[in-house]
Amino acid sequence: MAGAHGQLAGPITTIIGKILHMAQKATPKKAAVADDPRYTQALQNYETGLRALQEHKFEKAKPLFEKVLAGPSRELIDRATVHLNICNQRLERPATQQFKTVEEHYDYAVSLMNVGDYVTAREHLEKLLKQSPKNDFVIYGLAALDCLTGHVEDSLKHLEEALRLNPSLRFQARNDGDFHNLAEDPRFTELLYPDPSAELPQETAYREEGSY
Repeated sequence: MAGAHGQLAGPITTIIGKILHMAQKATPKKAAVADDPRYTQALQNYETGLRALQEHKFEKAKPLFEKVLAGPSRELIDRATVHLNICNQRLERPATQQFKTVEEHYDYAVSLMNVGDYVTAREHLEKLLKQSPKNDFVIYGLAALDCLTGHVEDSLKHLEEALRLNPSLRFQARNDGDFHNLAEDPRFTELLYPDPSAELPQETAYREEGSY
């Protein structure tokens, strides 16, 4: 499916930690680093930018990532580009957002989920839920967010409610990577692949009556 999201410390801390770990694993050979001081400077700018991003200092992080783009490492350039986009999105976002429709607001929440801004995404989805408590795709979005953030029981509860309101959503959920953490849970499978006979009790009764 893709869902915001100062309360970003938790999710962004996790993301930054993973990225720093990846950077350490993927660092070019020590000899290459020693021979190219430009790489050393680019790596320093990259790591300083990540820490600024973690602290939500987007104005400080942006120029650091821009400096990385002028460096020699394609790997660092690719990663810095991703984080530079996040900085630009956060800096360009108005203090108060106006959404014309529920769908537009929902799409924005989903975009926050896609960049790992789960805390702010939840704030927007919960605001949407207050406005439209029976909106099936908003509840579905909460189910996906719950799953992404490890709240399995809440995810199952919201998913069940969304499917009750709109059974066709089960076809979307079957191919939705946001529910990966539930893939092996039999309760999830039961929600997505219900027993056909259980869905048609009246039809079954009529057939039984007609058999006499």
